Amino acid sequence: MEYPEIKENAARITAELERISGGRTKLLAATKTVDPDRIAYAVNECGIKYIGENRVQELLEKYEAVKDLPCEIHFIGTLQKNKVKYIIDKVSLIHSVDSISLAEQIGREAVKRGLVMNVLCEVNIGYEQNKSGFLPEEVPEAFDRILQIDGVRPLGLMTMAPICENNEKYSEFFNKTYRLFIDNCVKKIDNRYEPVLSMGMSSSYAAAAACGSGMVRVGSAIFGQRIKK
Repeated sequence: MEYPEIKENAARITAELERISGGRTKLLAATKTVDPDRIAYAVNECGIKYIGENRVQELLEKYEAVKDLPCEIHFIGTLQKNKVKYIIDKVSLIHSVDSISLAEQIGREAVKRGLVMNVLCEVNIGYEQNKSGFLPEEVPEAFDRILQIDGVRPLGLMTMAPICENNEKYSEFFNKTYRLFIDNCVKKIDNRYEPVLSMGMSSSYAAAAACGSGMVRVGSAIFGQRIKK
């Protein structure tokens, strides 16, 4: 089945990211509530190389249908420690490590399977009470501690900026996260792994790319408004 709106949206966003960052910013399609047929179309026909799921149960339901697509599967949502075992061998990067205890659980499950899991430290850059993640001042120590955990490879940071009214406001949060990333991640792993900074979503990907984001997580701007389940 053809989905011309997905192709048009993906092409437009890809071109915009190319213009803003010269191709430095990678496009991840956030596939929450998106059916496997449309995901496959986005990957096979629109050049999407990264997809991200928010919920463990939804990832498991879709996994058989998407596991052989020519793309990386990432986990980008809140992850409970007791559910790590279900996805540890199914994703290549977990964006949302919001505590040392979660990182330790990921490490234990990875070691059991002879794996090393790539992870990002989630930063609560806006100090929002309803969001998880390390506060900015906690990032230096947290990243250092996660570097020491067997079975885990911390590659950088992820943030969800507060909802802002314009790109200028978004840029304030993204610039702060970028500086944390440079000071606390790039200098520590640059000679070993490619650092990753994941920030920017459908309403803010342009501002994020302009502020140095290495990956933007875009859902509704590609697939249209989500269908609530």
